[in-house]
Amino acid sequence: MTAGLAPPSVARIAAAVRAGELSAEEVTQAALDRIDSHNPALGAFLTVAPERALAQARSVDERRRRGEPLGPLAGVPIGLKDNLCTADQPTCAASRVLTAGGWDAPPGGGPVAPYQPPYDAWVVQRLRAADAILPGKCNLDELGMGSSTEHGAFGVTRNPADPTRTAGGSSGGSAVAVAAGMTPGALGSDTGGSVRQPASFTGTVGVKPSYGRVSRSGLIAFASSLDQVGVFATDVAGAARLLEVIAGHDPGDATSLAAPVPSYEPHCDGELPAGLRLGVPEEYFAEGLDEEVEVQVRAAIAELEGAGATVVPIALPHTDAAVATYVVLATAECSSNLARFDGVRYGLRAPTPGNVRELHAQSRSAGFGAEVKRRIMLGTYVLSAGYYDAYYRRAQQVRALIRRDFAAAFEQVDVIATPVSPTVAFPLGSRRADPLAMYLADVYTLPASLAGLCALSVPCGVGRDSGLPVGLQLMAPVLQEGRLLTAGAVVEQRCARPAAGGCG
Repeated sequence: MTAGLAPPSVARIAAAVRAGELSAEEVTQAALDRIDSHNPALGAFLTVAPERALAQARSVDERRRRGEPLGPLAGVPIGLKDNLCTADQPTCAASRVLTAGGWDAPPGGGPVAPYQPPYDAWVVQRLRAADAILPGKCNLDELGMGSSTEHGAFGVTRNPADPTRTAGGSSGGSAVAVAAGMTPGALGSDTGGSVRQPASFTGTVGVKPSYGRVSRSGLIAFASSLDQVGVFATDVAGAARLLEVIAGHDPGDATSLAAPVPSYEPHCDGELPAGLRLGVPEEYFAEGLDEEVEVQVRAAIAELEGAGATVVPIALPHTDAAVATYVVLATAECSSNLARFDGVRYGLRAPTPGNVRELHAQSRSAGFGAEVKRRIMLGTYVLSAGYYDAYYRRAQQVRALIRRDFAAAFEQVDVIATPVSPTVAFPLGSRRADPLAMYLADVYTLPASLAGLCALSVPCGVGRDSGLPVGLQLMAPVLQEGRLLTAGAVVEQRCARPAAGGCG
């Protein structure tokens, strides 16, 4: 937001709008001005809808003038990852396969006639009901597949801390929208770390809820047993408010949990409950972890101990199998989910196919990028008749072991603390030719996704050598998001923000 209006905090902006200290229109205009100023260099937004956003803001202001009650996100601009369907804005998930026409358009150009969904995703409906303002759709790795937001069809997203480096992925656009002050909050999706890793790389707060805590209805599917909509915010309290708005049971989603949604913001008071046990797994501090990351993470753990937590060493013995397990399961589900993009019903269609087989082959070949094709082929392979038992079934068995590891750990501790990523943000282009190195950027976030746990990334400082943000990952059992927010708020209060050097 521009100087003199409001700090980029979800709670403060909503409170100021409800009190009439700020108008939703001026807050929205400030956000749009910030997007106009910073987006060309950073690539956080694929599309922006200024007139619609201002119309939403004027409606909020008019209701306030009439004395009508306003929602918890009144006048707050929220960015949306462009794999969340919106009835009034196009959705293409950074893929040419979800564009119509533009067959010969060069890669890297803007979306040509992107797909227009006929409905809002569940989480978008919840944001609208809370009176949030939705200025545009954020960039991502194509269809959510990547760890650097440089695999999209319409340009890369750059880290505000160093534009030569990645913002993380696949929700890098959403993270940068918050980190660069374009919006105080944003929604992303997390399949194997796609909220937490970019939050760590950009110095923002990112929360992956428990699997089923937030509906996936209207989220373009990548891997259905792993995908979860998550939140980004400038602070833990803002993430708590966003999470409370979008959480809840959706009868239209068979995986949605019918559990009551607690009030999350009271958990952000900065006080740990007496006797909180903090687990620290040795497997997350082994070879491959950069020293500058480890220093900040261990310092943050020490701050939690100083706030009253009891630090307990724990073991998660199947951690080293998480990457291979995730790759097999996620690509198998991706292969199945992406079969719907065939050039027949919507999206890109080959102009002159000779038959249906050619229509499918030509449309998919032109519509999907290299990373998506790689994952489809691998997923099809592990599901094939000769390899299903050797790969897919075995990966499901290992997934059960990873879940068992966490179940045993949570009998000893309440929250687990680890690094988010082995490194700070890496240079753009440095891992595109090495898919395994790219997958390893998520080595510490994958286990929580495979186990369906809730997890949070909170800034804990900057690397001493690089000067780039470092995040602390906190994990808790299913539906225990409150524990994460409590511990995250303590880290936020006791560790300096990244610009000031952090805990270390």
